[in-house]
Amino acid sequence: MRRTAVGLMLLNVGGCAYLSQATSPKQPDRRLPPQAASLAGDGGTPRITAQGSSAATYVVFADTFWNTLDHRHPVVKRIKPGDVVVTKTLDASGYDDHDVPRAASGNPMVGPFYVEGAEPGDAIVVHFRRLRLNRPTAWSYYRLGTFEKLYANSYKPGSVRPGRANLLLWDVDVANATVKIHDPQSAVVKLEFPAQPMLGVVGVAPAGDFAPTSGPSDSYGGNMDFNEIREGATLYLPVFHPGALLFMGDGHALMADGEPTGAGLETSLDVEFTAEVKKGARLTNPRVESADYIMSVGSQREFVSTLDYALKVATTDMIRWLTEDYKLEPWAAHTMIGAIGEYEVVTVAGSMALKVAKKHLPARTP
Repeated sequence: MRRTAVGLMLLNVGGCAYLSQATSPKQPDRRLPPQAASLAGDGGTPRITAQGSSAATYVVFADTFWNTLDHRHPVVKRIKPGDVVVTKTLDASGYDDHDVPRAASGNPMVGPFYVEGAEPGDAIVVHFRRLRLNRPTAWSYYRLGTFEKLYANSYKPGSVRPGRANLLLWDVDVANATVKIHDPQSAVVKLEFPAQPMLGVVGVAPAGDFAPTSGPSDSYGGNMDFNEIREGATLYLPVFHPGALLFMGDGHALMADGEPTGAGLETSLDVEFTAEVKKGARLTNPRVESADYIMSVGSQREFVSTLDYALKVATTDMIRWLTEDYKLEPWAAHTMIGAIGEYEVVTVAGSMALKVAKKHLPARTP
């Protein structure tokens, strides 16, 4: 894979901080996606304040991406709670919406975003307003990644990415939000499905000077690869440093529960999000909320411990969520989980989630 240069310059454009590579093989296309074009304002200025509101909208197309969640990385943008951010993510191999290499492979991330008011012990609450496809291709792995080895893990070496022999190409219909295998073609089944865009990596800088890569996940989030982190979802993350320092990347057009091949349908995405601060939340693991479910994630590095440990982490956190925010008695929380809880494998050798349907819950305490 071609890697980007490491020299950086800090630029200020219209009041928004950007990081630019001092030496870059190719400048990125600066055109806005259709949903962002109306936000650019005169001359592409990235800050627009909504009429009658103190919230602002920022268009942040980074020139530098990171492969570590490190609190020492320069902040790409400071945002206030409620501000809207419109941005783009690369695919896991560092290619952009024009299928041009822009960063080193290995889940390059945009960020960090500094959320004003967030302090250690708080949580940030990230609302994903839009996650949209933005290019006509995706790629996946050729074989299940854990134990099934019925055929050689090689198909047309170099045909999808240089130096890779185990990748398959998919056609993405952006307008109709569908995906179809490009090559090979099955003689038995039509491998075409509705797309469900999601982000594999969303996390904050972990405690201390620990700077993990964007490969594993843990209590700080990271490479959770949870297919519920999609448009309309809300993600709760613990805060370990002032501003939280939020990173995101690793877009998928579609991915099965558990990410059984070790990859989804990897692609770039257009992303729009807001972030809020929940003071004194004292979260120990990520949480996800959709229109229908609350979900505790036992987020941990793959192959480090067994899935039953992740299940215990998710269960303990869900009991705390039910008793603290919904005021269930401990015995009632246990009984509810035993009756209607839904466990989901997030990654086949790492994380688990416990889901509880909102229709069974009382009103939440503010």
